[in-house]
Amino acid sequence: MEGLQTEWLKTELRRGGSAFVNFCKWVVLAAAAGAIVAVAGAGFHHLNELARHMRLANDWLLYFLPLAGVLIVWMYRTCGIAHDWGTNLTLYAVRENSPVALRIAPLVVIGTALTHLTGGSSGREGAALQLGSAITSFLSRRLRFEEKDARILTMCGMSAGFAALFGTPLAAAVFSIEAVSVGSMQYAALAPCVVATLTAQQIALRLHCEATAFTLAEIPAVTWQTMGAVLMLGCLCGAVAWLECAALSTTHQWSEKYLPNPYIRAAAGGALVVVLTLLLGTRDYSGAGMDGIARAIAGTAVPWAFLCKIVLTALTMGAGFKGGEIVPTFFIGATFGCVVSGLLGLPAGFGAALGMIALFCGVTNAPIASVLLAYELFGGEALPLFLLICAVAYRLSGYGGLYSAQRILYSKETLQRNETVPDDDALEAVVKARKAAREHRGGTGNGLPAEDNAPADDNVPADDNVPAGAR
Repeated sequence: MEGLQTEWLKTELRRGGSAFVNFCKWVVLAAAAGAIVAVAGAGFHHLNELARHMRLANDWLLYFLPLAGVLIVWMYRTCGIAHDWGTNLTLYAVRENSPVALRIAPLVVIGTALTHLTGGSSGREGAALQLGSAITSFLSRRLRFEEKDARILTMCGMSAGFAALFGTPLAAAVFSIEAVSVGSMQYAALAPCVVATLTAQQIALRLHCEATAFTLAEIPAVTWQTMGAVLMLGCLCGAVAWLECAALSTTHQWSEKYLPNPYIRAAAGGALVVVLTLLLGTRDYSGAGMDGIARAIAGTAVPWAFLCKIVLTALTMGAGFKGGEIVPTFFIGATFGCVVSGLLGLPAGFGAALGMIALFCGVTNAPIASVLLAYELFGGEALPLFLLICAVAYRLSGYGGLYSAQRILYSKETLQRNETVPDDDALEAVVKARKAAREHRGGTGNGLPAEDNAPADDNVPADDNVPAGAR
C-alpha cells in the first residue's frame, strides 16, 4: 500500500511540476502577446480618433466614401487578398488553426480608418480582433508552435485587441473563448487570455486609450414589475438582433450577387450610403456612433434611429468597407432600448443600457461575455437585470449571428446538440483546400507556411475558386 501511495505521490508531483512550467510559459507568452497587440491597438485607436475628428470637422469628406471603398478593394487585391473573410477567418483560425496573414493587420487598420474618415457606418471591434489574431498567428508560425499552442496564442491576440480598444478585459478574455464554438468553452485558454487582456489594457491606458464606461442616472430596484419589464424588453431585443443579422447577411449576399465586381460594389454601396445620409439630414449614423450611444444612455433617442443604423451599417459592410458591427450594434440596442423602455415603465437611460447589452448578446451568442461587459461598462448594481435580459435575448435571437464561422453546438431550447449545425461549410472547405495545397508544396510541421513563403493569398483562393455560397 505504501508503495502505491508513494508512486501516486510521485506521479502527482511530476504532473504538478509540468503544469506549473506550462503555466509559467503561458504567462510569459500571453503577456508578450498582450503587450505587442496593445501597442498596435493603441496606434489603431489614435488613428481612428484622428479620422473621426477630421470627419466631424469636414462634412465634405462624406462625398469621398465611394472613392475610399474603391481604394480599400485595391489595397486588399494588391496585397493578394481577393476576398476578405473578415472576423470569420479569425474565428475559424481558432477552431482549426488556419493561418491569418500578418498583412491583414495594416490592411484592416487602414481600411477601417478610411471607412470612418469618409462617413461609413461601421465599428472597430472586428478590426481589433483581426489585428490581434494576425499578429499572434504570425508569431506562432515564426515560433513553430504546435497546433494546440498556436490556437491559444491566437485567442490571446483576439482578447488583447478587444481589451486594448474597449478597456474591458473581463469581457474580452471570455469573448474569444465563448464566441468561437458556442457551448464548448476551451478553459485551457482562460488563464493565458486573462493575462493577455490585463496586460493589453494596462499598456493601452498608458498609451492614452481611455476605457469605455458609462454612468447610469437612474437604476430601478429589482422587483417583480421591473423583472417583467426587462423580460419583455429582452424578447424585443432578441427580435431586433435577428433583424440586424438578417439585414447584414442579406445585404452582403445580394450585393455580391448583383454587383460581382468588387470595385463597382464598393463605389455603388458607398454612393448609396452618401445619398441616404444626405436624405436623413444628419451625420449621427456615420462612423461607429459612440455619440449616439452616449445620448441614448442619457435618455434621448430618435424612434427610428435603430432602423437607420441597421440599414446604413448593412450597406456599408455589404459594400466591402472595413471596421466591425459591434459598436453599431451597441448603437442599435441603445437607441431601441431608450425608445421602448418608456412603454415598459423603465427609465430611458437604463433601458438604453439594457438594450445595448442585450443586442450584443443576441448577435454574438455570447451571454457570459455580455454579462461581464455589462459589469465593466455600467457597474454591478443592476447586474441581475443584465443577466436576465442576456438570458432572454440569447434564447430568442435564433441560430444565426454576426459571424457565419461561429458554431452553436447545442440547442437553445433543450439540452441536446444542435442538429442544424452543418458538418462543413464553404469557408471550411476553402481553408482546408488551401491547407492541403500548402502541405503539398511543403511548409512547416503543422501545415502552416512561414510568412515569407506564404502564397499570394493566405486567406482564400482566387475568386474563381471560392464556392458561391461562401461569399
